[in-house]
Amino acid sequence: MSILENIKIALSSLLTHKMRSILTMLGIIIGVGSVIAIVAIGQGGEAMLKSQLVGSGNTIELLYTPSEEEMQRDPNLLMSPFTQEDISDIETIPEVTNVVATSSEFGSIRYQENILEAYITGINQTYLDVNELDVASGRNLLSADFLGGSRTAVVSDSFGEELFDGDDPLGKVIRIQSQPVEIVGVLEKPTGFLSFGSNEVYIPWNTWRNTFNSEHIGQVTLQAETAEDLEEAGTKAADMLNRIHGTEEAYHVLNMEEIAAGIGQVTRIMTIIIGSIAGVSLLVGGIGVMNIMLVSVTERTREIGVRMSLGATRGQILVQFLIESVTLTLIGGTIGILLGGGVANIVSHFAGWPSLVSFPVIIGGLLFSMIIGIVFGILPANKASSLDPIESLRYE
Repeated sequence: MSILENIKIALSSLLTHKMRSILTMLGIIIGVGSVIAIVAIGQGGEAMLKSQLVGSGNTIELLYTPSEEEMQRDPNLLMSPFTQEDISDIETIPEVTNVVATSSEFGSIRYQENILEAYITGINQTYLDVNELDVASGRNLLSADFLGGSRTAVVSDSFGEELFDGDDPLGKVIRIQSQPVEIVGVLEKPTGFLSFGSNEVYIPWNTWRNTFNSEHIGQVTLQAETAEDLEEAGTKAADMLNRIHGTEEAYHVLNMEEIAAGIGQVTRIMTIIIGSIAGVSLLVGGIGVMNIMLVSVTERTREIGVRMSLGATRGQILVQFLIESVTLTLIGGTIGILLGGGVANIVSHFAGWPSLVSFPVIIGGLLFSMIIGIVFGILPANKASSLDPIESLRYE
């Protein structure tokens, strides 16, 4: 008997007992679906974290971590590691297309009698070229604001809601360090499962400098034309600053690839652990398949005797019941893959990250379903093939 004929017999047997077959497949469906969903969500979350960390704009951050000797020699450098002259020098590096300079303070902002704690960030004009500040209402900061150091600000959506009790913040004058600043724009509300609204105020860097009476530049980010130029641009910038300030390796670039690799390793381990826990339901489903196949062997004892009397070998009987078991688990596994992919897509839609139901994962799910069918179908198939033909024909 060919494999195709065995598959037809297997499908006929499953359709004869539809409800029993569905209940048997339920464990396989839940197990495969859970594993597929967890792996897809885990890979999607990993991709989202890496993209947010590394970024897609070919950017790299310059850091300043001096040794104890360097800190003792020039303690003021720790408070203000970057200067405007540093920014101008870095801009001369051929591989550098943009230099983003920012300074931040967490402080109190007053509007009439209302006071709110917020992050106040001074940015240069290049910041808007590299980072997206999507304005929902009003306008963004303009070139004239940066050149003239105008007292204008763009605020986050949550800042506007909290400080003004739901009133429109556009045109309102807030006070930062007793200095009046007009709100000209409100940013769009952040979206995504991991997006949390924070109270933020963005002002031109010259305005920030005059408001806080500080030349401190806390963060410098470089942008290169291509990803290939990024590492060289960062290395040249760090070497330049170390040479200018007389330090050895105090200035360096943040190795985002190593951090991203570390995050990937952690998320993969967590995915494997959670996926293994979900895989326990596959074991339960496999036991259910074995149980129902044993029942099927008992019910079809006379049929087995007839086939053996007509010349069927024990190997053919064994293969027939193994194919029935594998068919049962394969159908359940296919439904589980579709269910798990659907759940992963729903979760990723609300979480705001991609759902990565990859082809290897699908193939792995199908192969695992086949293995479950073979492993848990061996005992019933062996029992069927070991039946005595004469005793089977007498079975009622």
